[in-house]
Order: sequence, then C-alpha cells, then structure tokens
Amino acid sequence: MQKPTGVYELPIREKYLISIKEAGAYFNIGSKKMRRLAETNEGGFALYSGNRYLICRPRFEEYLLKLMENTSEAAEVLEEDD
Repeated sequence: MQKPTGVYELPIREKYLISIKEAGAYFNIGSKKMRRLAETNEGGFALYSGNRYLICRPRFEEYLLKLMENTSEAAEVLEEDD
C-alpha cells in the first residue's frame, strides 16, 4: 500500500528486516526482552544498523522454533528476565 507521501507500507509478515518494536508486537514479546535478545544474538538474527537493531524475521522464527524444540533451554532464556 502506498501512502500519500510516496512511501510503501508493507505488512510485517512480508518484511525481511523488522525493528525491535515491530518484532515485539509481531511475536508478542516485550521491547526490553527483544532488545536483550538482539544484543546477545547479534550476527545470528539481529543486525546493528546505524543506531538501531533490526531483526531478521525468518531467522528469528527459526530461533524460536529451535527454542521450542529444546524446552529446558527455552525456560532458561525466559527466566533470565525474572
């Protein structure tokens, strides 16, 4: 969809790289947790560009699927916030 200013707006599911805020909303994860995950996984699914982190949506989806396969590791990652 094109905005009147000439900028195209894509749905998040069609974007390859998304912001921390978009990733948090899309995956239902808090912004603080998303930022911490991005900082610890830079080069894996996170890219630091300029002054912000961008999340590679397909790679982050793979990361979440791997965490779900190993539930004990997923529990450790989620408990780090507490």
